[in-house]
Amino acid sequence: MSILFVLLTFLIIISISYFMRHGQLPLEEAEHAKTSLPAMNPVMIRESGFEVPKGFCFHPGHTWACDEGRQNARMGIDSFAASLFGRIDKIEVAGLNRWVRQGQKLCTITRDGVTAEFLSPVEGVVVAVNHDALRDPSLVTKDPYNSGWICVIKAPEMEVNLKNLLQGGMISTWMQNSVRRLQSYAAPLGAATADGGLPVEGLLAKLEPSVQRSLVREFFLN
Repeated sequence: MSILFVLLTFLIIISISYFMRHGQLPLEEAEHAKTSLPAMNPVMIRESGFEVPKGFCFHPGHTWACDEGRQNARMGIDSFAASLFGRIDKIEVAGLNRWVRQGQKLCTITRDGVTAEFLSPVEGVVVAVNHDALRDPSLVTKDPYNSGWICVIKAPEMEVNLKNLLQGGMISTWMQNSVRRLQSYAAPLGAATADGGLPVEGLLAKLEPSVQRSLVREFFLN
């Protein structure tokens, strides 16, 4: 009987350790992340016709990550995705203390019934959500790299995760390629891009449903 009790105790300790590492942070650490978010105010640099925030890294599914120290990565969608939607009706984000893997669904954005799932640029635990953006999604489309951030992830393997993302000079080249691919979808409308190289604002809503689905699959990797 005592052996069974020892084994049971050992299993409980292992289970608690696992969930603390892979699904939940200590309460005081999570609370610190939620209440101690520094202002963004990124420095914007212009490369090859595109304005991108200095020091940010980008996932091929058009999300970004910004290393804020203490293993915290703030994330959001990029200006390409924001312009493509033009307007957002609803944003849904993975819940606090949820463990997400790099490349796993993190948030869902909807406009006029068109839904796209955006992938996490890093792996870790969601420790903060931008409730201002959830209440007013226009923040995401108007200011995607500052007030329109979506959530913060505590990423224990931050350095490794960021190496898997687009950085520096690769970003503008990738953006240019995205716009070129977009031309094939928007050609019937006569215009795919606006000033600054970004998609015409709200272009997604102007396309046929079948084209919308194809575009979401190709650019947001759904």
